[in-house]
Amino acid sequence: MFNGKFQSLGLAVLRIIVGIVFFAHGYQKVFKFGFHGVAGMFGHLGIPLPAVAAVVVILVEFVGGILLLTGLATRLPAALLTIDMLVAILAVHMKNGFFNPAGVEFPLTLMAACICLALSGGGAASLKRL
Repeated sequence: MFNGKFQSLGLAVLRIIVGIVFFAHGYQKVFKFGFHGVAGMFGHLGIPLPAVAAVVVILVEFVGGILLLTGLATRLPAALLTIDMLVAILAVHMKNGFFNPAGVEFPLTLMAACICLALSGGGAASLKRL
């Protein structure tokens, strides 16, 4: 009953929603906190090379979110976002337990979604397919 077309549409829904979430977080880092705010937060958290890490995270979340949302690329940004969430879990959220608002629940869910997209691709409804 459910064939590859429905799987492809399901992956597209996942890709678009995850893309929106990461785009929003990247947008917030660019336009609300700014590079210096993100680098300062990373320095406070003990992240090595906080200025470099800030540039990488901002690019991965902002540009990666756009790429996922549009479907122009899926696997590479999803893999990079998986690493982004793993570091966020280890550096920030793990000490706060499982549940939101500060626990691992949300970043772990995003990491799982990114792993699925990195392994399966982005599905239907992408600009790449046009």
